Amino acid sequence: MPGPVSPQATPLEFHAVDAMRWPDLVRLFEDRGGPRYCWCMVWREAGPNRGQLTNDDRKALLARRVDAGTPIGLLAYRDATPVGWCSVAPRESYRAAALKGGDAPEDVVWSLVCFFVPRAERGTGLGRALLDAAIAEATARGASLLEAYPVDPDSPSYRFMGFTTMFRSAGFVDVQRAGTRRHVMQLSLGPAR
Repeated sequence: MPGPVSPQATPLEFHAVDAMRWPDLVRLFEDRGGPRYCWCMVWREAGPNRGQLTNDDRKALLARRVDAGTPIGLLAYRDATPVGWCSVAPRESYRAAALKGGDAPEDVVWSLVCFFVPRAERGTGLGRALLDAAIAEATARGASLLEAYPVDPDSPSYRFMGFTTMFRSAGFVDVQRAGTRRHVMQLSLGPAR
């Protein structure tokens, strides 16, 4: 008789966050350990009020983007339950802090700036699965380059942006540095459309 199936053995599904999936993002972010303190607005906030926004303000701003149909990222699901997140969207939807690499004017660039994997899911390969889904999403939406800003595995900060080793194993190449910790890495997805 077979033993119990590990929850990690259940297949994953990935979906772009839209108005229908917004409640799932809220559930994931507001669950224990979730990123409800930033609402994935760190690289999106701009203007004179930047840094003065409350958590509720950030949540409302992200919800407005979703309501407007602006891509914000992907949710990973296991058995219809949201279990992971990555922020992947057109680079121009982020503020200028996400440095531009060596792209040409005709390139359509998407940026991947953040991952959230709950503690119970860490070490299961979910981060890499989210990266692969982000590559597929950016490609399907017409991007010619996917840019990311990961850190070295021993970095004391910015770990939510992922590690260089994972991106290199997916074919990303270093383009430049962003400060002392973050790398700017790119993956060519094909010709601009």
